Amino acid sequence: MDFLLQLVLLVVGFAMLVKGADWFVEGTAGIARKFGIPQLVIGLTIVAMGTSAPEAAVSITAGLKGNAGISIGNVVGSNILNILIILGISAVIVALAIQESTIKYETPYMIFITVVLLAMGYTGGEISFLEGVILWVLFIVYLAYLFRLAKNGKEEDATEDRSPLLLLLSGIVGGVIIVWGSNITVDSATAIAKMIGLSESFIGLTIVALGTSLPELVTSVTAAKKGNADIAIGNIVGSNIFNILFVLGTTALITPIPFASNFLIDSVIAILAGVLLWISVFKTKKLTRMWGIIMLLCYAAYFVYLYVSM
Repeated sequence: MDFLLQLVLLVVGFAMLVKGADWFVEGTAGIARKFGIPQLVIGLTIVAMGTSAPEAAVSITAGLKGNAGISIGNVVGSNILNILIILGISAVIVALAIQESTIKYETPYMIFITVVLLAMGYTGGEISFLEGVILWVLFIVYLAYLFRLAKNGKEEDATEDRSPLLLLLSGIVGGVIIVWGSNITVDSATAIAKMIGLSESFIGLTIVALGTSLPELVTSVTAAKKGNADIAIGNIVGSNIFNILFVLGTTALITPIPFASNFLIDSVIAILAGVLLWISVFKTKKLTRMWGIIMLLCYAAYFVYLYVSM
């Protein structure tokens, strides 16, 4: 009976994610059109930060409860999943066009800060308060860049009939439903996994990482299907930057974050995933189905590594 209840909750959670993403993308894309803000900027800011709420909630709460070790695995695991699974699935559904600025600036910056994170973990075995400050300085630099991007770029054909208030409400309600739906999905999937005998460590590295990345997944796929590719790509790159700089930076200001030696390999994989994304779009300025399949195969190999090394 309990198994059936968890299965129903899982379906409800997924339904909330899909509907929430639909409203969220409609609202945020509508705001972009209404005020002439480039969709890329919306994707890199509001959408990225909104869909990173589960990672932020899990990591910062863990820090406050004195269990900050969860933070690194949650963020690094989610960042790998964001690129290889989410962009992989999105690209298989529809080829994603990518902006010049994302190739030149945002993706290299994402790779750079992941290297910084790896260096911090390698040298001290933890992310200290001072390193948390450094991450926050890098976050402020990123926000200043986004402000300049929004100021310089204007969206063409800014036609949107709905009121700004209605669009904002759609975005907020959609975002809340996404986060709520992801919590229900993670809890029910974890309960089902335990019932069928999967270990807690394997559940944490896979289901919880996927669960906190579900908002990015449904938002990116929905955005891609609606032709808002800038939001789909910007959402992932922005989320990965936000996860490292804001989520880990804020957690490190609360308490030092232990950086276990096994996370060094995961951090290297996160860097390689970023490099793969950059290489895949550098010449064509488009993430094609072929590269989407390659990304999914890379994640399958990573999943096998996680299973074997448990």
